[in-house]
Amino acid sequence: MELKPGMSALVTGGASGIGKALCSAFAQKGLFVTVVDFSEENGREVAALVQKENSKFHRDLRVPSSVFVKCDVSNADSLAAAFEKHVQTYGGLDICINCAGIANRPLVYDDTSDGARTWRHAVNVNLVAVIDGTRIASQIMRSQKKPGVIINIGSAAGLYPMIFDPVYSATKGGVVMFTRSLIPLKRHGVRVNVLCPEFVQTNMGEQMGRRIVDSTGGYLKMEDIVNGAFELIQDESKAGACLWITNRRGMEYWPTPEEQRKYMVNPSKSKRTLTNNIYPSIQMPESFEKIVVHTLSHNFRNATRLERVRLRLPVEPHSALVKIIYAGVNASDVNFSSGRYFSGNPKETASRLPFDAGFEGVGIVAAVGDSVNHIKVGTPVALMTFGSYAEFTQVPAKHLLPVPRPDPEVVAMLTSGLTASIGLEKAGQMTSGKVVLVTAAAGGTGQFAVQLAKLAGNKVVATCGGESKAEFLASVGADRVINYRNESIKDVLKKEFPRGVDIIYESVGGEMFDLCLNALAVHGHLIVIGMISQYQGESGWKPKNYTGLCEKILAKSQTVVCVT
Repeated sequence: MELKPGMSALVTGGASGIGKALCSAFAQKGLFVTVVDFSEENGREVAALVQKENSKFHRDLRVPSSVFVKCDVSNADSLAAAFEKHVQTYGGLDICINCAGIANRPLVYDDTSDGARTWRHAVNVNLVAVIDGTRIASQIMRSQKKPGVIINIGSAAGLYPMIFDPVYSATKGGVVMFTRSLIPLKRHGVRVNVLCPEFVQTNMGEQMGRRIVDSTGGYLKMEDIVNGAFELIQDESKAGACLWITNRRGMEYWPTPEEQRKYMVNPSKSKRTLTNNIYPSIQMPESFEKIVVHTLSHNFRNATRLERVRLRLPVEPHSALVKIIYAGVNASDVNFSSGRYFSGNPKETASRLPFDAGFEGVGIVAAVGDSVNHIKVGTPVALMTFGSYAEFTQVPAKHLLPVPRPDPEVVAMLTSGLTASIGLEKAGQMTSGKVVLVTAAAGGTGQFAVQLAKLAGNKVVATCGGESKAEFLASVGADRVINYRNESIKDVLKKEFPRGVDIIYESVGGEMFDLCLNALAVHGHLIVIGMISQYQGESGWKPKNYTGLCEKILAKSQTVVCVT
């Protein structure tokens, strides 16, 4: 999420320490800030400082750029009222920082009271209030249907034991695991992360013995904490992430990938084992079958034939022989069989005949050539090279992608998944908070585009033809599904998105391309990944003339990018 003037943040525990530093940092970016704290004097002072800093960005505001709300965060009604005040004042919520926290004295095993003012109160402030604040903030963010980020302030004491305050350590450990369990909220555009610093020179941090602090490298600089929080806010890939900050190691995500592998299990419902990725040796036949393009034609059936060929061994150096288990069928197969993916004139393209068909596949390495050491016989792999419409294919070993199992789901991640990912993230420069339109969204690559755009925190509009497709698209995250059999795509876009669409992922072509270009917003990106409507004629893909295209996109500083 890019921090921009006019966005808003709510910070609990904002009157001192880390909370105060974050309020100040937000003010320097021009954000409106609600300071939530039990200390009225300190809280109002911080709000005044934010207003002063914000005056550089905002003039003649109808509301103050920062407000203070006195609140006992352990009181559910009081906390809910603080969020309500923020939304009433600023109209929404972009960032929530749950920072309020207290230490516990005396040690819990020496405490003879009922804990109402000691350890129970610490649990309520440090853990229960964080859960409640996250719950309220996420509901607000989801209801406003735009991206939001929640940062829960944990502690290194939530990652490893703190023997001089077991209750504090327990509550911060709870904050860490609670936050890491909220990854699914990213599907709704809400990212929740946790920050776990070691000792910081705050009122609470100064209660620690100097000997203990010095043994860890001394107090952390407050700017390190702010930088860590900003990284978690701005990095769109971080959801359910735990950022550990120490003077000894700097900033590091916890747990490491190595630690994750110790406990992670595959979510597949399949009962197939994950403990052995090497499959038994494959019996080599004398011959095998493959589909070969023998004449250039848009009619794939007429252009190809099934041939049986001799299996040639040994495998060439630096190459591997793959037993194909699953191959992907693509709309672009017809462009390939007609020779459109080769450079040169028709005569030069025809000279390539015959050539093997198929773009992608998943299989098992059956044999390897000399100098191939990084991959073993029996390894499941994916490949994106010509020749996958075959029982066996020989490819350069460097082009193979090892996978956990040779499952059919892997095929979908290749051409379809990568086209959507590269198209949106690279060509479309997709961030968050945008309106993204996906045409033919129920298709293979369209499904990925819808989900990737939603996971990035955007409002996703999807087009399709049919009720079952519409229901499916809604189930995978589309905010608005336009079934063109029931309503006009043009009318819906004009009425519901009068300012235009920021990013369009277009694969239909023809009249749909014209419609999308007209619906594109100023500075918008139109990503063309195909023109399926133009593949259907007997002669195949017929180019169209788009008179005035350059002038149209120049007038609105738009971008049209083709991804193949």
